[in-house]
Amino acid sequence: MKKALPVILTLFILPAICGCAPLIIGAAAGGLGAYAVSKDTVQGDSDKNFELLWDSAIDVAKSRGIIQQENITTGYIEATVESSKVWIRLMRLTQATTRIKVSARKFHFPNMDLAQDLFVKIVTGVR
Repeated sequence: MKKALPVILTLFILPAICGCAPLIIGAAAGGLGAYAVSKDTVQGDSDKNFELLWDSAIDVAKSRGIIQQENITTGYIEATVESSKVWIRLMRLTQATTRIKVSARKFHFPNMDLAQDLFVKIVTGVR
């Protein structure tokens, strides 16, 4: 128990010091583990095909707002959704793994709720 105490305290104290609580989205995204990497960004890795995730991200961005830029080669989408600026990045880590990163800011302030919502919709929208 004495060895576990520092680990447990670190899990609760570190986010308070950094100003960003760790966020884990699991069940909503079909077992995919996602976490907050900053105050405005949610990131997770998926075993879904890159092209399927790309199509899902484009569909979600188009249905929720207006796409400003998109580039499948770099895996980058920039959109305006609900008065927020949204950046979606897809990166192939391996042949079978893709990293999804969604950031959202409204009037230069983090919009974590929107980033989480778009992340989950992209992952669950893969056909």
